[in-house]
Amino acid sequence: MNLFSIGHSNHEIGRFIDLLKQADVTAIADVRTQPWSRHAADYNSDTLKARLKAEGIAYVYLGKELGGRPERRLMCEGVADYEAMAREESFHSGLTRLVGGAQTYRVAMMCSEQHPLDCHRCLLVGRALLREDVDTQHILPDGAQITQTEVETQLLLMANKTQDDLFADADTLLAHAYAQRARKVAFSEAA
Repeated sequence: MNLFSIGHSNHEIGRFIDLLKQADVTAIADVRTQPWSRHAADYNSDTLKARLKAEGIAYVYLGKELGGRPERRLMCEGVADYEAMAREESFHSGLTRLVGGAQTYRVAMMCSEQHPLDCHRCLLVGRALLREDVDTQHILPDGAQITQTEVETQLLLMANKTQDDLFADADTLLAHAYAQRARKVAFSEAA
């Protein structure tokens, strides 16, 4: 499966295109709920789509299905509830489209956050894909890549969930680590 993720962060558009080309990405799946940037006009959907097309890279918007800013009923104490979002039919439809596209293209999910552990593309979408045996490759700002499986190891370390727990299996520890990180970085009404 040729499925990647990348954050546009504060990359100059040329550098962003270089990162995509280094990974041989042929399509972007924009998973931002709002497909524009207040800080970088090059990443507004119409501008980005045209630039990618000129570089031979396809663009599709999947933010309605796979975006990280949910409607209020999918919030818990004012923070996006990734567990609830992952149960939505529209989310599963988006995953199906994403995986289907990766049968033909080398697809990179794109959002704005630089590091995967700060973004729903990893903590929500990448996690759901891994449950379906699709190990997303996250493209880092220096061009290096890290798999979702490797991200999970980092996540456990960050959450201090690597110690043996007599009463919790590995899946439970990982679920707690995901929940802890999501509470810190997920979309919040207070932000």
